[in-house]
Amino acid sequence: MTPLQLVTDMIYPRRCPVCDRPVKPPGALICGDCVNVPLKVEGRDGKTALCAKCGKPLADPGEVYCPDCARLPHLFDEGCAVFRYRSVSGALYRFKYEGRQEYAAWFGKVMADKLLQAFPERKLLERYGKPHPDLLVPVPVSKQRMAQRGYNQAALLAREISKRTGIASGEDALIRSRHTAPLRGMSFSMRQRCLESTFHAASNDVKSKLIVLVDDIYTTGATMDACSRALLSAGARGMLFITLAIGESLT
Repeated sequence: MTPLQLVTDMIYPRRCPVCDRPVKPPGALICGDCVNVPLKVEGRDGKTALCAKCGKPLADPGEVYCPDCARLPHLFDEGCAVFRYRSVSGALYRFKYEGRQEYAAWFGKVMADKLLQAFPERKLLERYGKPHPDLLVPVPVSKQRMAQRGYNQAALLAREISKRTGIASGEDALIRSRHTAPLRGMSFSMRQRCLESTFHAASNDVKSKLIVLVDDIYTTGATMDACSRALLSAGARGMLFITLAIGESLT
């Protein structure tokens, strides 16, 4: 952190993404006492088994896929998340609906760390012939939502991940052509119908590229599938995703 940034943080202290109080010490991204409060998807012991497709914690360590992924086909190849949704639900609400854009700095840091851990060079080379992804694509929000909120939280996360990994952020690669009703509480099939023909690739710049979709939360995978369909149709080589949080299986 530069001296100017430190002075700025002392005069206008950023809020902790966990407790929402001014961060201590000044200049940090999160309070020292709060850093271990959110529950990571692999658990505090680091040994919890995860779904090989979406990265959800598995209740049965002998299983390969979570109940959702075992039952539902997906268009994305693989995904990961940092935290269990319930442990960061309050922080996510403030981030999305109460203007706490400053949370993106720490959220993006932990997501960048997770991305490099989940998709190391060797794994990507074996599967795609590429040592790293070509593009980070944030899930777009509708014009109506952008007007209400003033920002796209997924784009803020993608920018922070890009700073820390060097992977380009393609905020214009995908567009959302219409506003949809909130998906919370809907089944996977209902979400699919709601999102049908909602996302479109904005250009041919995604052709032959390995893409990582970026969003704040993963629930059923319907949004990731809808975005993947649009980008694969435009020639993308492979689809991965990373989210800050992940929900429980619906089945």
